[in-house]
Order: sequence, then structure tokens, then C-alpha cells
Amino acid sequence: MSMNLLEECRGAKRIGISGHIRPDGDCIGACMGLYLYLKKEIPQADVQVFLEKPADIYGCISGIGDVDSAYGEQEPFDVFFALDTSDDRLGEAQPYFEKAGKRINIDHHISNAGGCGEKNFVDPHASSTSELIYRLIGKEGTDREIAEALYMGMAHDTGCFQYSCTSPDTLRAAAELISYGFDFSRLIQETFYEKTYLQTQILGRALLESIRFMDGRCVVSVLSRKTLDFYGAGPQDLEGIVSQLRSVKDVECAIFMYETRVQEYKVSLRSTEKVDVAAIASYFGGGGHVRAAGCTMLGTAYDVINNLSLHIERQLDGADGEKD
Repeated sequence: MSMNLLEECRGAKRIGISGHIRPDGDCIGACMGLYLYLKKEIPQADVQVFLEKPADIYGCISGIGDVDSAYGEQEPFDVFFALDTSDDRLGEAQPYFEKAGKRINIDHHISNAGGCGEKNFVDPHASSTSELIYRLIGKEGTDREIAEALYMGMAHDTGCFQYSCTSPDTLRAAAELISYGFDFSRLIQETFYEKTYLQTQILGRALLESIRFMDGRCVVSVLSRKTLDFYGAGPQDLEGIVSQLRSVKDVECAIFMYETRVQEYKVSLRSTEKVDVAAIASYFGGGGHVRAAGCTMLGTAYDVINNLSLHIERQLDGADGEKD
């Protein structure tokens, strides 16, 4: 499975790129890597990238100032790329995608295995969409700025190359990318590890109020709208909390939830080898990866936790039964 990006864009005068709502490091890295590549290779085309306002930590990525977060009225695009997502999570960019002359989807989420475009390049076994963009661009199409964006995206979705989605191909691609000479250590420190004081406060609150259940195999933390408003925190301040919960010894599945409006929760799930959280998230209208997924759920916090627990417990009991 492959795709010739320049051939797909042949003759296009207007090219659009977007990713999912609440863009993370991989989404931003993939979008900016493709944006920089198309701007370099097709200078005569009007290439635009649309994303919800990226967090300040991504200010080091070349071209990030070109991102359009206003989503104004646009003439139809000749080609529009949906990266790291299915079309239903494009947010305000979804109409651009639907009206485009050609719709292309590049993704690695198993919940979007069939793709949502006329042309699709979807590989659920890839570590990240940034890795897929690099696979399509190739070393000959990459420069230092593109390499920096794609390396950042790969590092974020692999937990700095420690998650199970990291493959030999991932590491080979990462090695090629850092050969372009950017300061990869600083890049990861500033975009992945470094936290604002507000982020550390919220993390501390989430950990302090977490609860273990199901004989300690699961842990959950819930932040109410009232708590978020008290700290003045937004979604960008909550990155990494669920991964910290998952790092608790003997925990097989971690749940982090925050209230977006009355009785509506954004849910993030992380797991070990025993729980397929993508299947659980998909059941509730979300999606993601086998070990990292998310969804939005309605009801009280207790309702949401009880509904999730039912599915998690079935999987854990099934996994334990297979060992007996």
C-alpha cells in the first residue's frame, strides 16, 4: 500500500490540510510536515492548514504561525487532506473536507481502518500518522524543518519510543530524521516533558483524587468543570495525566475524565496488554488505538465509570480466564 502525494495533487491550485479536534503532537507534526513538504514541492499552489489553536509548546515547529484556527469561509479546495483522524472528528474543517474536489485520508487509528476519503492511506500498525507521512515523503523529499515536525509527532505518539506501537521501522525512520541535525533532545524536552506550573497543579490534583478499583487493576480520576474553572485550566493543560495514571504499579487500565459541560465527559483510556481500549471507546462512539483511546460520554461521573467498568471487567476476566 502506497500513495504518490505529488501525483494526487497534480494540477491542484488549492490544497487544504487538517487534523482532529484538540490536536496532539502527532496530529500537529503530521499536518505541519505535510504542509511544509507541499509548500516546498508545489510552490505555485495555495496550501493551507487548519487546526484548533495549537498549544504554545509547538511554537518551535516551522510554519506553525501559518495555521488557520479561525475557520472562515473558504472556496472549495481541489484537494483536502484529513490527517490522523476520521472525518467526523475534523471539527470546523469538516465542511472543507466534504466539499473538496478530492478527499484524502491518512491515518493510523484502528477505529478508522477503512478510511474516510476517496483515497486512503491507513495503517493501524504504524506508530503514528507522522511516520506514515515520512513513509510517503521519503528521505529525498525531507529537509530539516520537515524532519523536525515529523520526529516530534512520532515521539509524542510513541511516548518517546517506549509504547508498544514502536516498531523497528519506527526507529529506523527516527534515526533517518535526526540525521538532519536538529536538536532533537531540546525538541522533546520542550514539547513532551516540560510542563507549566498550572499543568503540574492539575496533574497533582488528578493524582490526589484518583481511585483504584476492580481489585486495584483499574484507576480512575475525574476533574469536574468547577475544578477546571477554579484553576483556569483547559484541555491543553490536561495532556499526560492519563499516562501518569497508567504508570501506577499493577494497574491494567487507566481512565481519566474531565467534564466539558453538565453531565458530559471527555474520556481518555490507557491500558496494558490485557485491555483493548479502542474496542471500548468505539462502543461509546469514540476510537483510537488498542492501548490508547478516547470518547465522549453523557451522564453523571458515576454513570460513565460504571458503563466503562462493565466493558473493562469483561476483558480482564476474559484475559485471566485464558491463562487458567
